[in-house]
Amino acid sequence: MARLNWVEVAPEGAKALHSVHHYVVARTGLPRELIHLVFLRVSQINGCAHCIDLHARDLRKTMSDEKITLVPVWDEVPHLFSDIERAALAWADEVTRVSETHASDEAYAAAAAAFEPKDLVDLTIAIAAMNAFNRLGAPFRLPVAASA
Repeated sequence: MARLNWVEVAPEGAKALHSVHHYVVARTGLPRELIHLVFLRVSQINGCAHCIDLHARDLRKTMSDEKITLVPVWDEVPHLFSDIERAALAWADEVTRVSETHASDEAYAAAAAAFEPKDLVDLTIAIAAMNAFNRLGAPFRLPVAASA
């Protein structure tokens, strides 16, 4: 079934979301690879094929395929991910599943210990932005670049 192209239907809304995305990738102190790692993980949790494809491609520029493949089980292979990556992925899991986790005090304390206050807020904005993009990409079935 053909679905609406949300960017064409609501260009001002798309522009607003893209402004948040631009802030996250260009105006924060967060490393670009870390941002895309978090974007990939959030997209995996939410099942957005377009965003998974896009961010896996972004990560392949700087990260091994083996590591990218194991992002869904990052907590089972801690030796592959740095302390800061594990902290970011744990916070991404917690915030993306907020209806289940309620952003627990334990998870918040761990994230706050790993990141400076501004970086933690920026990381949370990145997670929130990707959740928003996923909630448009998945229902409107944005296409993927991948081919068989």
